[in-house]
Amino acid sequence: MPASSPPPPLLFLARWWLLLSSLLLSTSADDVTFDPPFYSVTLEGAPLSHLLEEPGSRQLYVGGVNHVYQLSPQLEVLSHSRTGPRLDSQECLPPILPQDCPSARLTNNYNKILLLEPGGGTTHTGSLIVCGSVYQGICEKRSLSNVSDLLYQTSNPIDTQYVAANDPRVSTVAVVITNKIRQDGGGASEMQLMLVGRGYTSKGPGDIPPITTRRLAPVLPPRLAFSQEEELGKLVVGSYSEYNNHFVKAFSHASYIYFLFSRRDMWHRKEYRTYVSRLCASDRSFYSYVEVPLLCHSGYNLAQGAWLGTHLGMATLFVAMAAGQASTPVATGRSALCVYEMAELDAMMQKAQEVCYTEAGRGSNGQEEAYIEYAVSSKCLKLPKGSLLEYPCGGEHTPSPIASSVPLPSMPTITRTTQLTAVTTATEAGHTIALLGDREGQLHKVYVHSDGSGQLYDTVTVDAGSAVNADLLLDATGQHVYVLTSSKLSKVSVSSCERQTECHSCLTTRDPYCGWCVLEGRCSRRQECRGRAQPNHWLWSFEPTNQCVTVESLEPAYQSRDEQREVTLTMLRLPTLSDQESLSCAFGPLPSQPAVVKGTSITCQSPPPKLLPPRPAGSDHMTLRVSLMFGQVIIAHTNMTFYDCGAVGMLNKTSPCMACVSSVWPCNWCPLDQLCTPNKSCPTPPIIHNHRDSLVPGSCPQVFSLQGSPLVPMGFPSSLVLLGRNMDVFSGEAEYVCVVEIEGAQINLTATVEKTEETQTFICTPHQFQYPVRQLQYSAPIYLRRGELRIDATPTLSLQLYDCSAGQSDCSQCRAVPEGYGCVWCTEHPVAGCVYNQSCSSIPADTCPPPQITEVVPVSGPLEGGILVTIKGSNLGMKYHDVKDGVTVAGVQCLPLADSYIISSRIVCELQPSHERKGGPVLVTVGTSQLGTSTQIFTYQDPQLLDLVPDKGPMSGGTRLTIHGRQLLTGQMSNLSAFVGPQPCYIVDEVNETQLVCQTGPSNRTAQVEVRVMFGKAKRTVPNNVFSYLDDPVITDATPSESFYEGGRTIRVTGKNLDVVQQPIISIWVEPVEVQRVKRKKRWALLTAKQQLVFNSTMTTVSERCNLISPVEMTCVTPRVTPEVKVKGVWFQLDNVRVDFENIKGRVFSYYPNPELYALNRDAPDYPYRFKPGGVIAVEGQELTRAMSRAEVVARLGDQECEVKTLDNTHLYCEPPEEQPLSLDHNELPSLRVIMGNLEVDLGLVQYDTDSLLSPVPLAAQVGLGAGAAVVVLSVLVIILMYRRKSKQALRDYKKVLLQLETLEINVGDQCRKEFTDLMTEMMDLNSDVGGPAIPLLDYRIYAERIFFPGQQGAPFSQHLDVPESRRQTVEQGLFQLNNLLNNRLFLIRFIHTLEAQQNFSQRDRGYVASLLTMALHDKLEYFTDVMKSLLQDLVQQYVAKNPKLMLRRTETVVEKMLTNWMSICLYSFLKEVAGEPLYMLYRAIKYQVDKGPVDAVTGKAKRTLNDSHLLREDIDYCSLTLTVLVKNGVEVQPCPVKVLDTDTITQVKEKILDQVYRGAPFSQRPAADSLDLEWRSGQAGHLTLSDDDVTAVAAGRWKKLNTLQHYKVPDGATMALIPRSHGSLGVGVNQVFQTGEKTPMLEGEEEEGLRLWHLVKSSEEPDIPKHRKSSMRERERAKAIPEIYLTRLLSMKGTLQKFVDDVFVAILSTKRPPPIAVRFFFDFLDDMAEKHGIDDPETVHIWKTNSLPLRFWVNILKNPQFVFDVQVTDSVDAVLSVIAQTFIDSCTTSEHKVGRDSPVNKLLYAREIPRYKQLVERYYSDIHNAASGCYQEMNSTLTELSGSFASEMNNLVALHELYKYINKYYDQVIMSLEEDSSGQKMQLAYRLQQVAALVENKVTDL
Repeated sequence: MPASSPPPPLLFLARWWLLLSSLLLSTSADDVTFDPPFYSVTLEGAPLSHLLEEPGSRQLYVGGVNHVYQLSPQLEVLSHSRTGPRLDSQECLPPILPQDCPSARLTNNYNKILLLEPGGGTTHTGSLIVCGSVYQGICEKRSLSNVSDLLYQTSNPIDTQYVAANDPRVSTVAVVITNKIRQDGGGASEMQLMLVGRGYTSKGPGDIPPITTRRLAPVLPPRLAFSQEEELGKLVVGSYSEYNNHFVKAFSHASYIYFLFSRRDMWHRKEYRTYVSRLCASDRSFYSYVEVPLLCHSGYNLAQGAWLGTHLGMATLFVAMAAGQASTPVATGRSALCVYEMAELDAMMQKAQEVCYTEAGRGSNGQEEAYIEYAVSSKCLKLPKGSLLEYPCGGEHTPSPIASSVPLPSMPTITRTTQLTAVTTATEAGHTIALLGDREGQLHKVYVHSDGSGQLYDTVTVDAGSAVNADLLLDATGQHVYVLTSSKLSKVSVSSCERQTECHSCLTTRDPYCGWCVLEGRCSRRQECRGRAQPNHWLWSFEPTNQCVTVESLEPAYQSRDEQREVTLTMLRLPTLSDQESLSCAFGPLPSQPAVVKGTSITCQSPPPKLLPPRPAGSDHMTLRVSLMFGQVIIAHTNMTFYDCGAVGMLNKTSPCMACVSSVWPCNWCPLDQLCTPNKSCPTPPIIHNHRDSLVPGSCPQVFSLQGSPLVPMGFPSSLVLLGRNMDVFSGEAEYVCVVEIEGAQINLTATVEKTEETQTFICTPHQFQYPVRQLQYSAPIYLRRGELRIDATPTLSLQLYDCSAGQSDCSQCRAVPEGYGCVWCTEHPVAGCVYNQSCSSIPADTCPPPQITEVVPVSGPLEGGILVTIKGSNLGMKYHDVKDGVTVAGVQCLPLADSYIISSRIVCELQPSHERKGGPVLVTVGTSQLGTSTQIFTYQDPQLLDLVPDKGPMSGGTRLTIHGRQLLTGQMSNLSAFVGPQPCYIVDEVNETQLVCQTGPSNRTAQVEVRVMFGKAKRTVPNNVFSYLDDPVITDATPSESFYEGGRTIRVTGKNLDVVQQPIISIWVEPVEVQRVKRKKRWALLTAKQQLVFNSTMTTVSERCNLISPVEMTCVTPRVTPEVKVKGVWFQLDNVRVDFENIKGRVFSYYPNPELYALNRDAPDYPYRFKPGGVIAVEGQELTRAMSRAEVVARLGDQECEVKTLDNTHLYCEPPEEQPLSLDHNELPSLRVIMGNLEVDLGLVQYDTDSLLSPVPLAAQVGLGAGAAVVVLSVLVIILMYRRKSKQALRDYKKVLLQLETLEINVGDQCRKEFTDLMTEMMDLNSDVGGPAIPLLDYRIYAERIFFPGQQGAPFSQHLDVPESRRQTVEQGLFQLNNLLNNRLFLIRFIHTLEAQQNFSQRDRGYVASLLTMALHDKLEYFTDVMKSLLQDLVQQYVAKNPKLMLRRTETVVEKMLTNWMSICLYSFLKEVAGEPLYMLYRAIKYQVDKGPVDAVTGKAKRTLNDSHLLREDIDYCSLTLTVLVKNGVEVQPCPVKVLDTDTITQVKEKILDQVYRGAPFSQRPAADSLDLEWRSGQAGHLTLSDDDVTAVAAGRWKKLNTLQHYKVPDGATMALIPRSHGSLGVGVNQVFQTGEKTPMLEGEEEEGLRLWHLVKSSEEPDIPKHRKSSMRERERAKAIPEIYLTRLLSMKGTLQKFVDDVFVAILSTKRPPPIAVRFFFDFLDDMAEKHGIDDPETVHIWKTNSLPLRFWVNILKNPQFVFDVQVTDSVDAVLSVIAQTFIDSCTTSEHKVGRDSPVNKLLYAREIPRYKQLVERYYSDIHNAASGCYQEMNSTLTELSGSFASEMNNLVALHELYKYINKYYDQVIMSLEEDSSGQKMQLAYRLQQVAALVENKVTDL
């Protein structure tokens, strides 16, 4: 037993959180506790797959990947066990031993079944059933009290114990039932069974039915637990792969077992549907099996989750359905909940049984209503009418399994746009609530109405982004639901009642669980409210008309806080009370008081005044909440106001009486008591009543005005007189005092009284006032006091004290003061100034001095005037009219502006036009005084504009416009304004006389506009020049997207309209790293304070100017930054257009540390690097390619370039000149410098090694040789020197190639891993589809047709017998006789040999006749096989005499083609069940990889390929785009993202869109790209149809280029739509249309007008060696080497596809599963032939087997996947498949696989893998040879089965008629051959053939 493993660390965290939550929620202010909305626990083992609750203990059990958990209801982990990973393989049967199962790997164990096995009696306790995906899905039993305790497990399971699907993607469901078993003695015992439903798996045991019964208990020897026993029953299926049920749910109801699943409707429309099947629980033979399709209207056809619940008291099945995607089992986001009554479902099933039992499946109208499903031999019958009643669970004589043709319909209860994945239901107070989980981790709560419609009332996000598992469980209390997601288990409250603390929120929640329990004062479920049966006691939240108990009215609504009285509340929805129940009233925090209830009125006593809380400061009232209470529960409440009349008077000190009697409260004023009271009388009469209560309101005694002017001069005695009224309320004498308040000080002045009839006059004692503030006027309040009583005064009553000398600095200002003030300009005062008239000792001045002008601004203006001139000075008039007509500027009148005039000190006038340029002073005249003249001279000027630069800019503005001119400083800056058309141009620099610079504003359209400058109102326009607003620049691409700190890397920017920008800039926004740390430290403070911290002072920008190359291209150099900063953003500033780098292609621009380059001679840096000419220099470093490419690197050796050949992450290889360059500095030797952008690194000195010449011939030999010998010797020397030089050069070149290859292997490894990761990510969705109908396998008829007749149109399969109707019967009779003849072995063999003996019987005819014979004899495959063996024996005899190794090498005879067809027939099921999936995955992987790179639509060459002859060798710049394609799915239009390349032609784009939209759909079922147009949509009305060729296509010379997305400037994220092609579409497309066996692109319109089409490269532009360079020895040698970039592409493609190639080869050659019977049979036959003919050379037999199976069948399939799948194979995919097929051929040969320098590239690619594949082949052949023979009988039974299965697919008559044409063609020869054979004469074969001829074509014979 495995020990219990400790809980994962996350579980401790979860426990801690639960404990903390419980502590935090245990108390509150009101001691109320409630659960949080939900809490979760995170578990290991994602994705978690099953959840279970044990009803008794309420403990939970969770199954996931490699883990099983036991948890408490509070989600505490109680126990835990690891169930994986395990050493396993889907292809091997347990037990798994590594030596027996090479494919075994550590495999994750996915939990497939998690069920409770109930206990029975004392001997059998309950257990937890756990089934996983490993070991072929075996099950085990675990303890319910501790899941780590194993109760049952088998270590050596037998094949009947394989339960669950071994594939994680294939569904498995199960249900446990208990059956009663009658004992012989009359008693009964119980047997527990488990019914299992599982989908089809392509690997592992293939004979497990979709539904099986498994034994659980009792298990007595020899019985085994979980075994599938014959007597227990199973669902028999004709074809497991076709009936691939995707099971969703299994459940029991009444006495039946139900399974819910979806699959393709194999009987009718081949669409995917959802079914419910039913079995009697006691039916062990499955006689009662019946299934009914479920119809959820609006296209929801795939069940995702289900729950058996109740609705309106009846058992109901709730199913979460989704809409499938385009005839595939892939669910889309469109989903719905559909509801089916079990009674209706059972009735539908019973009807189907009745019709199939007694009506042969036909309904009363004759239509088919029931049929037999699963391709078994049973059929519907016509049994007696009462058969169903007699056999409700069927019997041996009743038909089964039955399927209803009529679906059970339902309208969607609710629909969603996010895929629903789970459903459960609850019943609350008779109402049905459905809880739905979706793919985004949300839980939706839906109220189900009685009519089946639904209403969504709440959504809770449980685990965002993680799908809710189908096991959605309510807990035993019904208060919580357990939600299982990928890695979390959450406990969610089904309602939020307890969290609503008041009635309004409870009712507005609209939760059907909730209602307001009035007398308990809480939001609760109905059963929790004690008085729920009484009216208005429980108010249901989901009822829209319900309202809370409310107070309709309160009488009185307010009262004085000084009194106590009775208060009456009128109530709405008051609950009825019993005699023992009573209510009370509570006023605020005061104790409650009893309430008297009279109907809907309630009477209470207001609280005593002394208990009322104090009123708020500054207020005259307070408000208390009046609560109606039941015990401590507040039923309803309202507000009541208590006012305080005393506070009313106190709050208004200036006029308390008036405030009191005018108050909104009923307050009265007691004048003698100075009291505001609510009483109707005063302590001391009289009383002044409130204005609201008195018809004749009394008036308060008050002072209402000052007599005379309130102006009082400072420093002079002044007497004040106050006017009052209503003083008669006072009796007796009292002293009156006038009180003046100045700066907080009171001045008391005794007052005397004079009375009149209505008013009283109070004369205050004269007083000389002073105040310290230096201002003209000061307001001082004044009031009257009678004794100590203050008399009310008007709030505005005050004195206006003033000082003439304050602020009046000159005569004009003084005289301008209003006369009432009495201010005069006194010249005789100690100092002339403005004083009060009575203080001037002399006569005041009547006139003022002349005006004095101190400043004039500006001093120039335009001739047209219109600008404002400001004149400053003194004595510039006392009022505007003094100067209205008295101002001239340079002799021209200037009109003053009244609004801008300041008395005496400023005049602003508008300059008037002048007819000429002139100058002069400014003159001001005021009345009759003398003129005031300025010292400054004003000049009239005529400014001129001359030109502007530049003359164009973007619509967004931002262009710096320079305007040249003369006298541009006319007026002042505020008068200057510039305009470009109607838009302002903002002046940015200081203006001088000759130049003005402004920045253009934005324009809403493109236009040519004039440029003007306004000098005030004077307009000047730039002559003969306009400014052009052009379309904004657009950046479509910018590459690369990374740089290093040193910068200098060139960014190539492409777009359009780039030339409209004056100065494009690339900018980098950087921030010091230290600031980043500060931000991190303060993040918590920021979050809590909800503030945003911006370090503006630390943000800096680094910019570099860009270089404009053309309107569509520019280059920018990355700025240099320091490592101490962090790059926050990169953008391009194009005038006012800002383009963030991230928004161009969605890529973030990244800065990296500088690359490191190491010195050449690191070990001895003081010595030069020694270099041998002809080689390459290798430079080592780190991170060389992280932000740099080979093309950007420059290496210089001295004064010459060292050509960079290869650059990888750690190495740079450059090829220096053949001769040593010169040094650039004082050193004798050159140094190697590598330049990367701004980074320049000196790597040290380089010294060339020079070869010494051969030693000269010795002198003695020279003397001894004669003149002739000297010539010979010299010739020999020359030859030796040449040979030596050539040998050294060849060796150097070879070493160079080896160095390149070694480097490439290193580089390609990382690249392959990245590519493979991307590919596997892309293929994951495909993987989920594979394993059933998602693989578009061809049906047998089309498969056979394509293999029998490859490349032939109108093959006999699809033809009809073409004979006149008058002769049809006769001809058919003759063909039947011919068929009988063909069944004669002698005739058939003589016929074949005779045909082959004819010289004009071509190889094509041989293959055609062989296929016709295969068709004709397909129903007799055993006979066909026997004939084939006989012919092969003859063939062996022929080749044994010649060269036996050449046998079966080609298809030169009829029997060889027969063998091909025979293999194809026998291996179809192996293809379908075993090899099909890996082969299809290989095809999809190749297609995906090829499509990721450019593919030339004309030549078919691709950048990503394995075939060097189909390699696109040009460097094509391209980038990936993601288009948003609008796809119509039913009635909805949904966006679908599709990845394409900008270099794709329009047809290629359409193909990729169709690939994505119809993903998983057969190619023949999708529309052709030619039938659709691609429409680019932008905005509401922007629709543009794109095509390969249109009027915009670019033509140059005789070439025309096909249009691409790049041509149309289609941006990333553009919206596209495929629409049916209109008849007017004339676009020429380049379509690759491939018939079977053909791989030639067809070009349409190529010769149009003599133009040749091209796409990426012109077909004539092959990368051959140019002729003018062929003389160069070095270039010729270089051309022989493999171009490294091409080999890199091939290696990268090979490495990426390696897994898929391995999978295909292993699937074909694996011996772990038994090889196909046909292969074993035929290999045995070949072994027998070899033994018979004495061939003991194993190589010969190996070649025979290779030629018969791999070469004849598998290579054909590998090269032509369209023979097996409904797919399109393009040229580029075919080229890759050809290399893989050749590799397969090479692997099957016996010759040693050697590769050399001159080997083909495709052989080099797989040089390392082929030996491994050879071992696979040899082991495959060996295992078959060593296996026990005797498979002939098994082969014959298989052939018999195949004959019956596919015979109906063959068109026998057409095949026979076609064969007869050959008989007719060689009629005489055939007749002669038959007559020559003695056996044939005895059988009269020639005569019978003559009979056939006479019937078929009225041939005149010798008959």
